[in-house]
Amino acid sequence: MKKLVIVLSVSLFVATLCRSQTLSPTVRAFVKVDAPVTALTHVRLIDGTGAAAREDQTILLSHGKIDSVGDAASANVPTGAGVLDLHGYTVIPGLVGMHDHLVYPVGTRPQDLRNALYGEMAFSFPRLYLAGGVTTIRTTGALEPYTDLEVRKAVDNGEMPGPKIHVTGPFLEGKGTWAIQMHQLAGPEDAIKTVDFWISQGVDDFKIYNFITSDELAAAIKAAHKAGAKVTGHLCSIGFREAAALGIDDLEHGLITDTEFLPWKKPGVCKKTPQDLDYYGKLEVRTGPVRDMILDLVQRHVAVTSTLPVFEMYVPGRPTIQQRLLEVLTPDARNALLANKVALSDTAAIRRGYGSEASPWLAALKKEMEFERAFVKAGGLLLAGADTSGIGGVVAGFADQREVELLVEAGFTPVEAIHIATANGAQYLGELDHIGTIAPGKQADLVVIKGDPSKNIEDIERVEIVFKEGIGYDSAKLIDSVRGVVGSR
Repeated sequence: MKKLVIVLSVSLFVATLCRSQTLSPTVRAFVKVDAPVTALTHVRLIDGTGAAAREDQTILLSHGKIDSVGDAASANVPTGAGVLDLHGYTVIPGLVGMHDHLVYPVGTRPQDLRNALYGEMAFSFPRLYLAGGVTTIRTTGALEPYTDLEVRKAVDNGEMPGPKIHVTGPFLEGKGTWAIQMHQLAGPEDAIKTVDFWISQGVDDFKIYNFITSDELAAAIKAAHKAGAKVTGHLCSIGFREAAALGIDDLEHGLITDTEFLPWKKPGVCKKTPQDLDYYGKLEVRTGPVRDMILDLVQRHVAVTSTLPVFEMYVPGRPTIQQRLLEVLTPDARNALLANKVALSDTAAIRRGYGSEASPWLAALKKEMEFERAFVKAGGLLLAGADTSGIGGVVAGFADQREVELLVEAGFTPVEAIHIATANGAQYLGELDHIGTIAPGKQADLVVIKGDPSKNIEDIERVEIVFKEGIGYDSAKLIDSVRGVVGSR
């Protein structure tokens, strides 16, 4: 097997030591490449724009930026540059995870979400996101906002390995919530007060949740927009078109959280029933009311965030539970996940609308995929995320890779799926001028992958080095550092 070759001159090594002083010893332990100038030679390039892969390219990185991109045969590699021979490798932009919590479910059962609790994975998840090729995340709802803010600070200061973090404020939730860890808004004034306070603390945006009222949503959106922040939502009491009319910027999860099409839906009420998923699985997407909703979102420039991995986990027999996933979980978390997967197929679960052949989840997942294709075809901005909630099988980094694979299953080409998971997120965040694609002048956020994901999308799991601002981190070392940890910290 051909191994990745790294060549550094002695003088460059000395320069590297000086440059790395901004990183703590904890972070530096994971650094594989850190040179003022690095050449990634003879690499296959998927640049994130949606264009076809380009073979035998050389990418020159200089002081944290992309200096040049071009054919390896004509590339000018400066004397003394660090050189990586990347025959057989592919480079893609750093993934931009747009639904990437720092929390993980503790004791969640699929048939009793009202007893769900979530623990903050402030140690393990930043490492796993970075290891998986995710160089930027939006937390998309915080249960411990101060923790998320402090993690962001530690990463920015070089004290902790992890991606760049856009911290979302606490969930803006109404009365009646099933989640004991969420504050329930007391009305529009409380929504404004909550938004204003967390803006003052440094959060970047906000997420609406299931039970919010229209008045609370309108007030929250107005307050957030006044401060230059955006608002996304996992809705239930309110439908997508109503939220879009009120000015929401993004909608999480897609069609199978949009309650406006359910015949039994009552205005302003969030009430989930076992029949919901059956109905979603039979909806017509390309014509009629759903098509009208898609066109309305596109006209109003409302984005949609795809989180296919969290839905797939409820489908009996899917996905294959990978050994790498089990190895990072604590014994308790591992046992809980496997028990939850069994519960989805047992008789009692089937009676509740879950499990085995009677499960409506597979049809709903396929319908969600169809919806996302139709949304993009109509001109919509589709974002990609993991959503580390559900029943415990969605883990930072691994799930971001799985999201890209599922987008391909949904009908997007591999380069289109990578575009969604990189450039689209950067565009929504207003950062496309410096991240999201690979081009001269942009930040050197890149992922080095063994293989060719443009032909075999599963190769996206074979990450070896992740460059963040020109510093290359060892993916395997980051993963090794959290074995047996996820579920505890």
